[in-house]
Amino acid sequence: MENNIFVKDLCKRFDSFTLDHVSFQVPKGRIVGFIGENGAGKSTTINLILNELKADSGRIEVLGKDHIIPTVKEDVGVVFDECNFHDVLTASQIEKILAGVYKSWDSALFHRYLKKFDLPDKKPVGKFSKGMKMKLSIICAMAHRPKLLILDEATTGLDPVVRDEILDLFLDFIQNEENSIFFSSHITSDIQKIADYVILIHEGKIIFEEQKDDLIYNYGIIKCGRERFATLSSDDYLIYRDAKLSMECLVRDKEIIRRKYKDLVVDNATLEEIMLFYIKGGIS
Repeated sequence: MENNIFVKDLCKRFDSFTLDHVSFQVPKGRIVGFIGENGAGKSTTINLILNELKADSGRIEVLGKDHIIPTVKEDVGVVFDECNFHDVLTASQIEKILAGVYKSWDSALFHRYLKKFDLPDKKPVGKFSKGMKMKLSIICAMAHRPKLLILDEATTGLDPVVRDEILDLFLDFIQNEENSIFFSSHITSDIQKIADYVILIHEGKIIFEEQKDDLIYNYGIIKCGRERFATLSSDDYLIYRDAKLSMECLVRDKEIIRRKYKDLVVDNATLEEIMLFYIKGGIS
């Protein structure tokens, strides 16, 4: 499978943080969710991909080319968690600026998006709500018809209804099997809804890179008392944690565990629960 992002052994050292040999890929026609706690390395990784930071070592390819090649940016749409447009500009003025930047800018598509998301074209951005600013940023990222979207907390500040509309827009974007989305978000329910693959980063290291469906449909959580926990084989769970009133264990295949331990409660696991097991000091 061809990739629109390929990252291999990426390293970046700061005084108090190290991005440590990070490797992953974003296949064509897929949405890859990038999750982890604040400070885990998500934004650092994205800034390295975008050549906003210089890596100490490692390899980054975007759309099959070295990420530092200037022409790559023509085919990449980027949305950060804050709107970067000047407060005095209107959407129409922003469009005129961006139409001069991107050869593939589609004015009709831009105005169609404005109408779809009820954004005024003559009102200064400084008078927009945070949600309106995020919608405008997303529209601008998509109106030059990129092949790759890189999103860093792009649904932050949007109400659930608008978030749902935006997520549907992202799903439409990848339908041609050539486009891809690399989507960093702390809203794991958004990732769970639309991602094909999920990457978890923790303290600068990749913990897992898995198909989303495998995580959601196969992983589970055992809940039992301490005495019963002591009888479990450590081979049967990935991580355990003390929940005070009970012991909880994350398992890779809940159906196998349900068959083996018929007396145990084995719940389904959400993406957020899986992430928290790894981040909040579970013991493997």
